[in-house]
Amino acid sequence: MIKVGCCGYPTSMKKYYEIFDLVELNHTFYAYPKLLTVTGWREKAPVKFEFTVKAHQDISHRHLFEIKPSVQAFKQMKQICKALKARILLIQTPRSFRPDKLDEAIEFFRKVERENLTLVWETRGSLWDEPETRAILEKDLRSVDVPHVVDPFKSHPAYTSDIAYFRLHGMGKQLYYYQYSNEELDGLRKHVEPFERKGNEVYVLFNNLAMLEDATRFMHYLKANSFPKLTSAVGLDSVLAVIGKIRYPTTKSGLSQRLGWKLVELESGKQTSLDELIKKMPSKPYRNQKKS
Repeated sequence: MIKVGCCGYPTSMKKYYEIFDLVELNHTFYAYPKLLTVTGWREKAPVKFEFTVKAHQDISHRHLFEIKPSVQAFKQMKQICKALKARILLIQTPRSFRPDKLDEAIEFFRKVERENLTLVWETRGSLWDEPETRAILEKDLRSVDVPHVVDPFKSHPAYTSDIAYFRLHGMGKQLYYYQYSNEELDGLRKHVEPFERKGNEVYVLFNNLAMLEDATRFMHYLKANSFPKLTSAVGLDSVLAVIGKIRYPTTKSGLSQRLGWKLVELESGKQTSLDELIKKMPSKPYRNQKKS
């Protein structure tokens, strides 16, 4: 089974629940919500709706897996997961947490009492992709049964258990500022389906600015084997539908910074980044879409 959702709520909870059956709760990375609040979130969601939870930065960034404070933070996270009936807790470490610190992470994974909770770990940085490092990472993660979380467009997990967990952050120059094309979403499907065929529960969580649209399109593609329209129209009307959503006046560089990462559909099924069109525009003030 391939499960699709977003990292956080990109729209209202009510609307989100009408579309998806899964969300990765990111609020918990920054703060420990009260259990009463968390219980309320669970009660508002549909019965079969699934939460996964991102662990507080105390574990991964502040204490860097130091046993005593990290275990204490983990206990708080475990209570939150229980209240949400969440079975997966994600720990994401920063780029500054390098492979020479792997032993600290593995010791933490061995020490914590998970009960029925599954821990998954997202490493960041190219050093984790070195062949020797990956071999050690695969062995160590297997020994503690902690699936490796990656962006499937950038890396392959060193280890998966019965769970394969992927997070997509975009492929633009700036992290998160990205919208995936139909071709890329087709590539994503080809990447994750082998894990499904092996019997994995596959989690695909979008974490880019267009995550609501991209996750919806990918989910539709999995079900119908076709993509919905990117915008309500094609050609110039597709462009106008996108650039009409910002405040004017603005400049060419302003359009590029705000919307250049978005996709438009010049012809049915033919997509391009708005930035490719903006590059061809004259450098002048733009007051509104009709006058520009």
